[in-house]
Amino acid sequence: MFPTAELDRLAVRYPALPYVAPFVAFLLAIAIGHGRPPGPGFWYPLTVALGIVSLLLFSRRVLNIRVSRFTGSILLGAAVFAVWIAPDLLWPSYRTHLLFQNGLTGEARSHLPDFLRNSAWFLVLRVGSSVLLVPLVEELFWRAWLMRYAISKDFEQVPLGTYTAAAFWITAALFASEHGPYWDVGLLAGIAYNWWMVRTRSLGDCILAHAVTNALLAAYVIGGNHWQYWL
Repeated sequence: MFPTAELDRLAVRYPALPYVAPFVAFLLAIAIGHGRPPGPGFWYPLTVALGIVSLLLFSRRVLNIRVSRFTGSILLGAAVFAVWIAPDLLWPSYRTHLLFQNGLTGEARSHLPDFLRNSAWFLVLRVGSSVLLVPLVEELFWRAWLMRYAISKDFEQVPLGTYTAAAFWITAALFASEHGPYWDVGLLAGIAYNWWMVRTRSLGDCILAHAVTNALLAAYVIGGNHWQYWL
């Protein structure tokens, strides 16, 4: 049995923990497993498990997934997906520019071996985590924590969706940096999700929009063999 009372006291003492811990744990697990044997078929399930456990342990009391603007969130998520793939559809050589593929951003190509691309269990896990786990982890960190922390270190006193130009653009820029060679569309996505948080003041709506984007992208990747979007 998990010491939930102790974890709750820890979260009260360190209020950023429920927002930051799952994101950091997820990224660290990805970084540790990236390129290491026996490969993503071994490491990715452990990464997903660590993200889920981190959410359950630390984020239960702050994770509000209530949606107030269902249709708008779905439409925004679909619009972000369209923005994500549009440059490569309109200009096939666009992503090869040095601005997007270099020593800092990396390459726009997938590291998934062919046997995992044809593995039903792995694809179900990857799609499920992209749609159900990643939006929770990222929206807690970027929109629910960082946008408020950039306004005040006492971020719990800052209502969700509070706007300042500095907080808005810092969060969008850092969100873009997370997406490597897709930093440009990552920036536009960050702007869209930030705007939606300011508009709705709802973590649940941002999670839903992000989930729709990831679901459509996953369908596009698998259905059209566009594996480069899954780095």
